[in-house]
Amino acid sequence: MNSILKTGREVLKKEASAVLKVMDEIGEEFEKAVDILHKCSGRVVFMGIGKSGLICKKIASTMSSIGTPSMFLHPADALHGDIGMLQRDDAIVIVSNSGETEEIIKVIPWIKRMGLPVIVITGNKESTIAREGDVVLCVSVEEACPYNLIPTSSTTATLALGDAIAMAIMEKKSFKLEDFANLHPGGAIGRKLFTKVEDLMHTGDEIPKVYEDTPMKYVILEMTSKRLGVTGVFNKNEELTGIITDGDLRRAIKKYDNILSKTASDVMTKNPKTIKKDRLATHALKKMEDFSITSLFVMENEGDRQPVGIIHIHDLLKAKIA
Repeated sequence: MNSILKTGREVLKKEASAVLKVMDEIGEEFEKAVDILHKCSGRVVFMGIGKSGLICKKIASTMSSIGTPSMFLHPADALHGDIGMLQRDDAIVIVSNSGETEEIIKVIPWIKRMGLPVIVITGNKESTIAREGDVVLCVSVEEACPYNLIPTSSTTATLALGDAIAMAIMEKKSFKLEDFANLHPGGAIGRKLFTKVEDLMHTGDEIPKVYEDTPMKYVILEMTSKRLGVTGVFNKNEELTGIITDGDLRRAIKKYDNILSKTASDVMTKNPKTIKKDRLATHALKKMEDFSITSLFVMENEGDRQPVGIIHIHDLLKAKIA
């Protein structure tokens, strides 16, 4: 095997093993940490130096994205005035692999004086910093570096542990997709979480529509002209009773000698899937995936029989929802 590929795979294997090791070791202390952060009425303040500081910033960002206000405070800056950022209701998360980071050791007395709870994530649970923690989460792993020096496995495992804490808090808060949407108005995430079915659906004359007694010749013409690969089938009360798709046409051609002698009711699939117009477009996509279909008729309210629109998977693709 190419030596470069071999090295790459060995590193990934070691880092994956490190994450699994931490997974096996979390227990009561993890639950305590999640409980403290979930109950925090102020902000979760992360502190770390160097690469640990970078990991802190990412975890803080993730926590904020699930509605738990979080920030990063550099320990050196804290010693020179920025400790004034701390408030009485805050909780502190310190990340230090060695547990002996000088700048953090110097700032801890001031944190303790304020009575703030301290969660320590470290690779050395017997360290100076670990002894000051109300909760200690141990990330003692072998680095992927051949000299066991460069932070590799330890930063990966710490980052994964931070994600685990965030997701556990998310569960305790019963954080819903709609809550996430309110915190992510921009970019691809915002597009997926704010776009509703009614924003993308076809309405009015764009809705493919035939009646139960419509001859199949005109059914096919309607499907062709509306270019959605489907048509709804309605009764005399303008209620949706069925759907005819390209797949239904193929099955009917195989079943009947002369499909053009049939009517829509002979070929349609009864009780087509529908969705409310105020649902998120992502819900429409999931429903299409769950039932292996490409279109949904859109209703004003649950249980309605008269659609106000239709949405096709191509609409979701164009809107970059899928």
